[in-house]
Amino acid sequence: MDRIDELRLFLAVAEHGGFSAGARAVGRSPASATRAVEGLERRLGVVLMTRTTRAVHLTGPGRAYCDRARVILEDLAQADATASGAGTVPAGRLRLTGPVRFGVLHLVPILASFLDAFPQIETDLVFVDRVVNLIDEGFDAALRIGSLPDSGLVARRVGAVRRVVCAAPAYLERHGVPEDPADLPGHRIVAAGQETPTAEWRFGNAAIRVRPRLSVNAMEAAIEAARLGQGITRVLSYQVADAVVSGDLRIVLADHEPAPLPVHLIHAEGRAASAKLRAFLDHATDGLRERLRN
Repeated sequence: MDRIDELRLFLAVAEHGGFSAGARAVGRSPASATRAVEGLERRLGVVLMTRTTRAVHLTGPGRAYCDRARVILEDLAQADATASGAGTVPAGRLRLTGPVRFGVLHLVPILASFLDAFPQIETDLVFVDRVVNLIDEGFDAALRIGSLPDSGLVARRVGAVRRVVCAAPAYLERHGVPEDPADLPGHRIVAAGQETPTAEWRFGNAAIRVRPRLSVNAMEAAIEAARLGQGITRVLSYQVADAVVSGDLRIVLADHEPAPLPVHLIHAEGRAASAKLRAFLDHATDGLRERLRN
């Protein structure tokens, strides 16, 4: 059995949760699927799947191998399509990732219109508030907020977001509106992600030490506490856009905001982008630039 055949059978078993179902999906016998997986495990020296009488389950190494196998087979199919003259038709599966809140607000609406425009494309959209390794974790593209480190990745800037200070109008009526960052230590502060008794908020070259009245480990919780009048918080502009429009929160110290944080779409460099990825990048770039223009 050749390596590509092994990968196809392994992926079919993984996606259908069993040797018989996976084998049927690709028109092969259950015995051939069993031989393929056992051959892979022997050659790699790791257990890729655990078996029960009812189903199979991927191990940690099995999940990682499955992600890479899917990319390899999709790249092979794209190469075949390109050689046969069909490579200009966007088709296949895309794996995309981005921050949770930004993704819900901006990527989901853009992806909805993208899928309507390209019915032959399927998409896995994974939201995580951490920096993922596109190659190791099998993603085609990612959205990143903030300055990008030097890397072998291609980046398209699609806009910027601001770091804003805000509070509920009721809080500001009771405690006053800060006119300068130096006023902040005299206010009740709600901070997200802080594990120390004090936090440092930077405004250009100025660093202001504040002592949070409330520290939480989730930005959504900090925003809700601020909305309920518990103090002043500092977040990214898109995270409170709806609350500001509704009047639940009010931005203060706007004249002292640091430089906006860039927003990029990134993808792997070193190979020509597939038709499906080019289609997504073009569609998402236009959509995000429109949504982030303010």
